[in-house]
Amino acid sequence: SDVGSQKERVVTEEEWLQKWEMANIGFHKEQGHPLLQKYLHVLLNGRSGLRIFFPLCGKAVEMKWLADMGHSVVGVEISEQALKEFFAEHSLPYCEEPVPEISGAKKLQSTSGNISLYCCSIYDLSSSIVGKFDGVWDRGALVAVNPCDRQRYVSLMITLMEKKSSYLLVTVSYDPNKHKGPPFYVPESEIKSLFG
Repeated sequence: SDVGSQKERVVTEEEWLQKWEMANIGFHKEQGHPLLQKYLHVLLNGRSGLRIFFPLCGKAVEMKWLADMGHSVVGVEISEQALKEFFAEHSLPYCEEPVPEISGAKKLQSTSGNISLYCCSIYDLSSSIVGKFDGVWDRGALVAVNPCDRQRYVSLMITLMEKKSSYLLVTVSYDPNKHKGPPFYVPESEIKSLFG
């Protein structure tokens, strides 16, 4: 599994913010992701009222979908614009407050309280700030983090998971020599070694 030229590639926070500013967000799915609908039973595993984490959430429509089903949704995203667009596009009122543990971070929370979105680097989060989760919907996070940060990302995700939590992960398969990413190519063997 040759990951080609991708191993050294680094996308800066500024580049991600610029993608949102320029509306260069081909990764955003207006209708929600078909794989979440298909495998929702795996994520929920017959349980209700779960806490579900959306790493690098953008303005994913599935956050509202799951909240409407009675789950509590927490997301993290570096782009405040993405988070504000999420609330605006769903006509959801929200309040904004600082996150005392993280300098410069904000939490945007729906007034109903079941959607809390953190505007900061995911690496600033910890279970002492956001708690632990029964489920994770990783639809573009692992494949978006810089290859050099993958181990750090997965180690953090593992600390955020409850004992019986479910982790749904979407990756993309292609020849990494023909595309520099993101999304990055993460071979199955690497997923197995990262998550153990």
